[in-house]
Amino acid sequence: MFKNRVAKVREVLKKKKLDCLLITSLPNLRYLSGFSGSSGALLINRDDGYFLADSRYYSQARKETKGFIIREYRKIIEGIAELSRAAGMKRMGFEAGDLTYKDYQKLQELLAKVKLLPFSKELDSLRAVKDRDEINSIKNAARIAAQCFLELKDTIQPGSRERNLAIELEYKLKKGGSGELPFDIIVASGPRGALPHGVASEKKIRNGEMVVIDYGSRYKGYFSDETCTLLMGIPTRKQKNIYQIVKAAHDKAIDFIRPGKRASQIDKVAREYIRQAGYSRGFGHALGHGVGLAIHEEPLISPDSSTLIEEGMVFTIEPGIYLEGWGGVRIEDMIVVTRDGCKVLTQVSKEMECCSPPVLKG
Repeated sequence: MFKNRVAKVREVLKKKKLDCLLITSLPNLRYLSGFSGSSGALLINRDDGYFLADSRYYSQARKETKGFIIREYRKIIEGIAELSRAAGMKRMGFEAGDLTYKDYQKLQELLAKVKLLPFSKELDSLRAVKDRDEINSIKNAARIAAQCFLELKDTIQPGSRERNLAIELEYKLKKGGSGELPFDIIVASGPRGALPHGVASEKKIRNGEMVVIDYGSRYKGYFSDETCTLLMGIPTRKQKNIYQIVKAAHDKAIDFIRPGKRASQIDKVAREYIRQAGYSRGFGHALGHGVGLAIHEEPLISPDSSTLIEEGMVFTIEPGIYLEGWGGVRIEDMIVVTRDGCKVLTQVSKEMECCSPPVLKG
């Protein structure tokens, strides 16, 4: 598996006429080597591959990585420079989205005769199409997330604090088998639902409010991402109407997905439906994003994306309508593209439902 991935990197090296590629981002380190630690670097040339680890991770790198020569360093930039000089490198590609400007300057200072060239999109494209093992890991992450969310849902009632619900869900996810969560859990109720990234606050949920909950899990390094919008009580006509608009946009986009479509076309299906319903200003973000070793990766499902959809891609479909002072609705599922369509990987039903009966005054 890793051998085939590295072979694809070497194909790109030849095409770009590079002598080597420096990998420093943790998702790409794991994708190409299997290393699960929090610090390290890969230097891949046309014939060999070196994994650089400090004393904290040297033994772990030897255990987890296959097919690479393991080298220990004290300072990472100096270690990279020393190895590059010894190998006679002249043109080095680096991850422009990960290497800091400070480290770039230091590396250029130590490798004055080496040309450093930014290199990132090609690696992102390699990770966009998932193999069977990757898809299974994402499915397991989604399974853990669904089980824990459904346990939490049964406890939500008017008077619950957003922050307490987020803490409880995080506890359930960790206890249920999740690794590090992909992001701070979003719980946004009532008017706060108009904040697409409304991290949980001390606000108490009130009867009659919509509650947007965005959560994820991690399994063997791979993430899941899902959003449910719940209702506390009987829906008003406006709540029901907006929810149904978002759900229909979500369903139409999923039905449209198949290999060969452009990401922008998928986005347009949902966005146009919401526009025709009169809420174009309420939907400002992209329709979706890839999910894998990073919570946001290729492909981006947006109006500006020209990416052609391929079998094996995994991404979210998450339309929403957000109205300041009123609240919001977002419905998010992850899908995997199949030969003739797609399959939903997330497991919680997105039909509108009341989370708790209304509180009666007596």
